[in-house]
Amino acid sequence: MKEKKEDIQVVIITGMSGAGKTVAVQSFEDLGYFCIDNLPPALIPKFIDLIESSGGTMNKVALVIDLRARDFFDHLLDAIDKLNEKPNLNPHILFLDAKDNTLVQRYKETRRSHPLAPKGLPLEGIKNERQMLEELKGRARQIIDTNDLKPRELREKIIDSFSTPENHPFTVNFMSFGFKYGVPIDADLVFDVRFLPNPHYIDQLRPKTGLQEEVSSYVLKWKETKDFLQKLTDLLEYMIPQYKREGKSQVVISIGCTGGKHRSVTLAEHLAAHFGNDYVVRSSHRDIEKRKESTL
Repeated sequence: MKEKKEDIQVVIITGMSGAGKTVAVQSFEDLGYFCIDNLPPALIPKFIDLIESSGGTMNKVALVIDLRARDFFDHLLDAIDKLNEKPNLNPHILFLDAKDNTLVQRYKETRRSHPLAPKGLPLEGIKNERQMLEELKGRARQIIDTNDLKPRELREKIIDSFSTPENHPFTVNFMSFGFKYGVPIDADLVFDVRFLPNPHYIDQLRPKTGLQEEVSSYVLKWKETKDFLQKLTDLLEYMIPQYKREGKSQVVISIGCTGGKHRSVTLAEHLAAHFGNDYVVRSSHRDIEKRKESTL
């Protein structure tokens, strides 16, 4: 009887130039993927044949394909179709995107020229590239908008999406934010704590943050804060296991106040400490560095 070939995970990393493919491929390397940057699409099937003949030593592969290989780019969709024909492959297109103005700014910061406009304006190349990639984006299994992401945040998103339960357990993320800067788009649950007493109106506390004991003690001393935390903790102790049972790799719980500096930070840290006894927990504070005078 013919031996069944071992399944191979193949991730094709593509998208807009400047949207974060370098960070993405580094993240896949951290996850144990065999990574190749700028592989001509026409060579993908031959490369996969080599992987299949490796005897199972490489079963996770990430390939970066972008317009540096534009002479071969027309062959990419044909190559993906050939991969889909192999029963032991699980091809996954990861498309990285960002707004035009963000990409232009990134090119200005790095002083690089766009690959489709080496002697012209970056925006011209970006518009041409977006048009060329339209069909490929439509076939992507996952699209990540890196417009407002820092490299660390993009890395965390990729690790959360592509790691296995064996090397990346279920994670509870507590994120503080300021409503004045918008609600986080990746939040699973959002709680508004703007009704709690505000340290902004205490002169000596205004320049501090919820990471400092003076502010956290002030926020936590009030009866309404204690009552709210008790009710919220009870709710989360019921809900978090449901997310885990559903098969999610993580849940993002966002706590918002006006500016994301005092109350939301305090509560996010308090909840992270409480649930850290039972889960892998991360806390982050999206807007704590925004130091505008009106920040609360």
